[in-house]
Amino acid sequence: MGARLTDSAAYGHLWGTDETRALLDEPARWQRWLDVLAALAAAQADLALIPSPSAEAIAELARVEHLDLEYLAEQTRRTGHSTLGLIRALQMALPADVAEHVYYGASVQDLTDTWFALTMRDVGDLVAPDLSRLIGAIADLAAQHQQTVMPGRTHAQPGAPISFAFKLATWADELGRHVERAHEGRRRWSTAQLGGAVGTLGFYWEVGPALRARFAERLGLEDPGIAWFTSRDRIAEFAAFMTGITGTLARIGNEVMELQRPEIGELRETVAVDVVGSIMMPHKRNPETSEHLDTLARLTRANAAVLAEGQVQLHERDGRAWKAEWVALPEVCLLTATSLRLAIACIEGLEVDPDRMAANVAASRGLLASERILGVLSSRLGKHRAQAILHDVLGAARREGRSMADAIVAAGLMSRAEAESAVADLVAPGDAAAVRCVLDRLQEHRC
Repeated sequence: MGARLTDSAAYGHLWGTDETRALLDEPARWQRWLDVLAALAAAQADLALIPSPSAEAIAELARVEHLDLEYLAEQTRRTGHSTLGLIRALQMALPADVAEHVYYGASVQDLTDTWFALTMRDVGDLVAPDLSRLIGAIADLAAQHQQTVMPGRTHAQPGAPISFAFKLATWADELGRHVERAHEGRRRWSTAQLGGAVGTLGFYWEVGPALRARFAERLGLEDPGIAWFTSRDRIAEFAAFMTGITGTLARIGNEVMELQRPEIGELRETVAVDVVGSIMMPHKRNPETSEHLDTLARLTRANAAVLAEGQVQLHERDGRAWKAEWVALPEVCLLTATSLRLAIACIEGLEVDPDRMAANVAASRGLLASERILGVLSSRLGKHRAQAILHDVLGAARREGRSMADAIVAAGLMSRAEAESAVADLVAPGDAAAVRCVLDRLQEHRC
């Protein structure tokens, strides 16, 4: 197949989904461009700019299967023009009296930018249900593990105890904001383009604005009110949205990968029977899915950076940026859709080990309760004095292998009963309150 891994028969599943490929592969792209031309012709017929029979013939014959694709490619190379090969191939498929009404008064960007709008709308509509499904899977897992205690970690070191539900709730909460962004941005991304040479619709003169509105309506897109040839903020915003999704999924993937390490052992990805971890070390169970989420996020960011660069343009038309967008936008769409599918599989098959989580908390011999102890002692000694004392007492306890309770009692800071009670109160009340708040709020994002 193609030279790009995205198109590989062996590796393509790692870089795209069937649904996004159905929107973005070459036959689909040609067809979508033809659909745009047919919608333009229909809108022009509505306003008597071209005969209605011509618009009807274009709608009927503007199909990929009616085009000579070899001729299309040859004419594209021969003319050096981005869409003239398509125009001539379509004209060949049409009656002679209709051929003159193809691409009537439109520019390359009218066609391709409108394709972008349709692509961003449709890919966004594919992404939103997967986001909701992933949120639902995480929320269900959180509901099951509200009493599952594990170490909360800062700087990759055990800090204070949390529930596993608390960690999950932070994931779901962040994903919920992406759902909000999908709904808020859809109208901006779904915006047609029709401007002609420099954006003023000069070819159509006074009927131009009405034509653009009718054209957008026929495609189910927004009328921009003004051409956006060099205003690429919509595309940059969409790319940032996709980058945000893959960034969140990479964060989740990195957590799963880290907590799957045997010396931690709190989470594990489900691995199919036939999956091979290593051809040299047969015992290995590699975190392939969670690791790949980070890879996909890196590539999404790289392509999104190209789309962000597209905001820097010259005057009323500038070909440098939007030609780069033809490459980068499909990549962002393919990578993000794949990332979501992999994340769903990872979470829905995630194996949780509550016993190992509890053991990792217990391994600290109560030292993870230091924040709670500091809170109690601060009301008696003052916060900064209490912190200085505990720093010395607990440092010695760690070196000597003593428990938190023993060290506190030996230092005369608390009675035995008080120290053991403080150490036993592992998870702060704010943990459960936060989890409930997030789960209640996210109900609206679930399919």
